[in-house]
Amino acid sequence: MGKAIAIFNQKGGVGKTTTNINLGACLANRGKKVLMVDIDPQGNTTSGIGIRKRTLKNTLYDALVDDSFDVKKAVLPTNTENLYIIPASVDLAGAEVELAQLDGREGRLKKVIDAVKSDYDFILVDCPPSLGILTINSLTAVDSVLIPIQCEFYALEGVSQLISTIEMVKKRMNPDLYIDGVILSMFDGRTNLSQAVVEDVRNFFGPAMYETIIPRNVRLAEAPSYGVPIIKYDPSAQGAKAYEAFTKEFLAREKSRKKAK
Repeated sequence: MGKAIAIFNQKGGVGKTTTNINLGACLANRGKKVLMVDIDPQGNTTSGIGIRKRTLKNTLYDALVDDSFDVKKAVLPTNTENLYIIPASVDLAGAEVELAQLDGREGRLKKVIDAVKSDYDFILVDCPPSLGILTINSLTAVDSVLIPIQCEFYALEGVSQLISTIEMVKKRMNPDLYIDGVILSMFDGRTNLSQAVVEDVRNFFGPAMYETIIPRNVRLAEAPSYGVPIIKYDPSAQGAKAYEAFTKEFLAREKSRKKAK
């Protein structure tokens, strides 16, 4: 049985999609079978991995609103071996309203993920930058939460609300949910601000913060426009090396977590 992880922060522009695509690709590169689930109506993971949204027949939207839909019909291969995706479509924007009228609305994504969980080592869910019903679905469906935080002035603003949301879902719908860790992104070592943010986040989250920090990197920002992860676009880039290091640390944590059980 695979592990499902929500990549979640209600703030936009913190590196959720970048982390989803590049952690997924690095895990796949190490022989893990990975499924990305794009539940963000913007569909940036879908387009960032090279899939044209307008040409799609089956998407996550179909799986969420239609009980008779075969989830596996929506799973697509990507340009990276072992890496698959259930893509998003613009229809997801209206799903918030439609889901509100359906039975078990908070658990719709859980049904989708449970139907394919045994087929993958890891399932990574790219959440929307909001605290709506799609995000609640994501947190209800997964085992843990990975929180990307940007190295900026307002880095910790809203974090207490984020933690409260996770705790609320844990209490009401998903008692085994836990925070997998915190990954800092867009770090600029030349600025005092970035250094200060690292210290603030470390003080707040303690050992939950990953040692690896993702730098601000032009090549990393360019890769999605070519529809490939950074390890394919420019394996020698700083961003590629950082995500490789993060993946190594991520897998080491997974190994120690399993030993501790």
